[in-house]
Amino acid sequence: MFTGIITDIGTITKADKRGDLRLVIRCGYDMAGVDLGASIACSGVCLTVVDKGADWFAVDASAETLSKTAANMWAEGHRLNLERALKIGDELGGHIVTGHVDGVGTIAAITPEGDSHRVTVTVGAEIAPFIAAKGSVTMDGVSLTVNSVADTADGSATFGLNIIPHTWAVTALGDLTQGQSVNIEIDVLARYLARMRERFEAAR
Repeated sequence: MFTGIITDIGTITKADKRGDLRLVIRCGYDMAGVDLGASIACSGVCLTVVDKGADWFAVDASAETLSKTAANMWAEGHRLNLERALKIGDELGGHIVTGHVDGVGTIAAITPEGDSHRVTVTVGAEIAPFIAAKGSVTMDGVSLTVNSVADTADGSATFGLNIIPHTWAVTALGDLTQGQSVNIEIDVLARYLARMRERFEAAR
């Protein structure tokens, strides 16, 4: 379980294709305090530490993970938003995040707005119903508040986010470019409400 509050930015230093993709990620964490088998969210994807050194850790990304996450995010040199798993007693500063990506969005536009950046994201019909104005969404592991939503005739949607200067500076969101794919996780509450509605309608 995570909160969507990023605590470090990691860089992929090696991507080795084996049965799965073995990734070596350089980070600023004190790895002496990170156990093998621990979970670290990497740009919104919950992955397991399988090896480590003083300033790096390694994870295995399966074919399923690669197929469900943003294209080209696992390349050497790519920067990742990192968050260690939530511990009992930690401050829940963002919202409840599982580290399970629900789908991939596309950055439609990035526009300076005051000192902040307005980021517009397009998502497909499988995610669109779960995006609500003033609701929470996780983009590349970062907990954000949705400012606006516009639905389209084909069932997809475009939503707007306001990225404040602090978030832009201390996460890899500052690397975003128009047309880039991003990992999206919907609010877990929206997921359960949709399931409850589905069951209710099936029983009618």
